[in-house]
Amino acid sequence: MVQPRRREKSATRETTLTKGAAISSFPENGRGGNGLSYRDAGVDIDAGDALVEAIKPLARSTMRPGADTELGGFGALFDLRAAGFTDPILVSSTDGVGTKLKIAIDTGIHDFVGIDLVAMCANDLVVQGAEPLLFLDYFATGRLSVEAGRAIVAGIAEGCRQAGCALIGGETAEMPGMYADGDYDLAGFCVGAAERANVITGRTIRAGDVILGLASHGVHSNGFSLVRRIVERSGLSFADAAPFAPGKTVGEALLVPTRIYVKSCLAAIKAGGVKGFAHITGGGMTENVPRVLPKGLHAMIDGRRFPVPTVFAWLAEQGGVALPEMLRTFNCGIGMVVVVAPEAVAAVTQALEAAGEAVYDIGRIEAGAEDPTCVVSGFDPRRTRAER
Repeated sequence: MVQPRRREKSATRETTLTKGAAISSFPENGRGGNGLSYRDAGVDIDAGDALVEAIKPLARSTMRPGADTELGGFGALFDLRAAGFTDPILVSSTDGVGTKLKIAIDTGIHDFVGIDLVAMCANDLVVQGAEPLLFLDYFATGRLSVEAGRAIVAGIAEGCRQAGCALIGGETAEMPGMYADGDYDLAGFCVGAAERANVITGRTIRAGDVILGLASHGVHSNGFSLVRRIVERSGLSFADAAPFAPGKTVGEALLVPTRIYVKSCLAAIKAGGVKGFAHITGGGMTENVPRVLPKGLHAMIDGRRFPVPTVFAWLAEQGGVALPEMLRTFNCGIGMVVVVAPEAVAAVTQALEAAGEAVYDIGRIEAGAEDPTCVVSGFDPRRTRAER
């Protein structure tokens, strides 16, 4: 990744020796007497170099037209013309994984949070009709573990392959004193492009348009402060068998990564008739769907028309979480909403299903008061089958 060496983020100062300075007082090897090294301060340059070497093949595996994924430069280049664009609009997004990382840290399972990181950024690009092109990550930790770092970046590379974008840069920062040993945080930065004429804004949505829902893989990457509190209240540990996911521990089930909808949504756009997307993240359907609606329109969603993963029934029951709070905190089974012209529903559904999505006709757009809203009726987290 670009700027690959971990860098302590506290203030540093360069020292210039002027004429007459007592240079003989400096130990020859940097460690004589009471002298300190960067490693003594908690930053291991050798471990950082080892991580860079370990992740170079991962970055190369995400190569795509327009990108040069060699690591080690100061900046990353991307050629839009080589990527096939003629009149592009750039779309960018940044996000993190949130407190889901605490479960990865507590369980030692670091393989999937990198996928979450890419998903949270790339899914936000495709809703504008943009194709994700390049990705950069920021990985900050208290003490660098090459093994954990490689697992995390391997997940990022897998996410990039699923999204079709190149991992062309990033930063690894070892910051003792800022993070406890074993703790880390992740941030991601994604840039995509769409031809100017094909940018999706939702401005063409009209009353009578159909709302399709794409199934989620579970909790994805939102609401984990509440999730962790509910697990604590239940008396279970992350190592215990998950009552909502046979064959998995609680930790394994909750770490199932966010689904990346990029390739399926791009296929839907190509089929024609897509007017808007909403990535269902924090805020759930009730707060994310209105973001794509013009004034005077409302989304009316029937909560009986899509299945609810069993994890949400368990969370609602164990936490005593009210239905409105469930709907504005979690995706509740729908990770992406697609607003489609009625005459295009069959073609768009076929394209989405061919790309591997479970697609549900969940509602309609209706006229109403000026400020857009989303109303979900008939939702019951205990129901695991959809009524058609």
